[in-house]
Amino acid sequence: MAEKNQWNSQLSFLFAMIGAAVGLGNIWRFSYVVYSNGGGTFFIPYLVAIAILGIPFLILEYGIGFSFKDSFSNVLKRINPKLEFISWILLLLVFIVLIYYMVILSWDLAYLGSSFSFSWGNDVALYFVKNVGGSSNLSNLGSFIIPTTIGAIIIWIIVWFVSHRNLNDGIGLVSRILIPALFIIMIGIVLYALTLPGANIGIQTLLQPDWSKLFDINIWLAAFSQILFSLSMGQAIALTYASYLPEGSRLNDNVLLVVLANSSFEVFTAFGIFSILGFMSFSTGTPMVQLVSEGTGLIFVVFPMIFNIMGFVGHILAPFLFLAILFAGITSAVAIFEPMVNSTEDKLNWSRKKTVTLLSVVGCIFSLLFTTGISSYLVGVVDGFVNEFGILLLIAIQCIIFTWIYDVDSLIPVINENSRFKVGALWKNIIKYVLPCFLMGMWLIGVYNLFSQVDSFEAIVYVVIMVLVLVFSGILTKINSD
Repeated sequence: MAEKNQWNSQLSFLFAMIGAAVGLGNIWRFSYVVYSNGGGTFFIPYLVAIAILGIPFLILEYGIGFSFKDSFSNVLKRINPKLEFISWILLLLVFIVLIYYMVILSWDLAYLGSSFSFSWGNDVALYFVKNVGGSSNLSNLGSFIIPTTIGAIIIWIIVWFVSHRNLNDGIGLVSRILIPALFIIMIGIVLYALTLPGANIGIQTLLQPDWSKLFDINIWLAAFSQILFSLSMGQAIALTYASYLPEGSRLNDNVLLVVLANSSFEVFTAFGIFSILGFMSFSTGTPMVQLVSEGTGLIFVVFPMIFNIMGFVGHILAPFLFLAILFAGITSAVAIFEPMVNSTEDKLNWSRKKTVTLLSVVGCIFSLLFTTGISSYLVGVVDGFVNEFGILLLIAIQCIIFTWIYDVDSLIPVINENSRFKVGALWKNIIKYVLPCFLMGMWLIGVYNLFSQVDSFEAIVYVVIMVLVLVFSGILTKINSD
């Protein structure tokens, strides 16, 4: 393997994998998932999900990537040439995730700029609709939200700059800088948040257990979904990054470190999020139930409201929070980009710079479609379909391919060779029997929820995505680069 396609240190790989895992969902989604799924009770299914989904599947991905040392499309092609078509479907769906993910980062970039002067004003919800995320009113489809459009272009330029460089000077260097910076910023924010008056109200609200929910299947599904997407599992990211590892790497040990870092970050951050919400409740008399939200509602509406009443400290915390989100987003974005870059580079026999440049231009053009007056609505529609229908199904299919079609027994000596933490028959049985069944069950429930309330616009979007993905997957499969 060429030097440019190999990590120059275990540290670079670890920071890159942590950067891939720690993203927007850790900051704005996890705390809401805990709160809405039994509070402290949620941590029981959460730990179970880590043990039987997160760790086993990541070990599988690391083992496959490290053993083949090839791009994701070539890995499936080498297992069975007929599987290459499936690989391109997944790669294109993950590329679509990147396309709208860049738009979410552009929202954050807009708020980072606004955080110095609090130009979002007092009506923060109206500010988000008019200047950043738009609404669900389809009549606004024909107009662009200029700050979001400009922001998306800037974010794409940043990701292009990082990704077009060789592995260690690009992704490796940026991960080694941004991940420690992200952790330092969030530690500072959380520690300060814990000192705020009313912080205990928020933490009690977060952790208050509801033991009656422990036997609710929805809590278990929420826990497994959180682990699945928080660790970016099955999206060819871990497999691709592991393919760059040098000989002698401790695969299983690295998995444990990445999972520990990811889970510690999102749990620690949740304490900070709810401490700040508790402060808002204490200061304004607003019940916690009216403040708790997830995603854009939490970060781009509720938090600016809180910063408004914080005074001078708010002007310090706000820029740091939006900067932390930007750092987490960029490291995740370059990770989401890498599988498509790696597979396209191999398929077309192009240079890395040419591949990254072309894909960045194509991706940026499509990202601009998400910067119209229905930006946040369209992002939500596409995100739901791509993840719940597409990626979740393909993760289950990968699990079957790597354990039933490929000889998974041959992986065990490879992944155990240099690792202190060993796996064996139990690991094999989990990934071969338990996970495929559970993942298919999650997919069926997700599909039912997705299509039970679909409207005509959403149906059109779903059809367009599927047609484009299937057509281009067929084209890329047929291309012969020899």
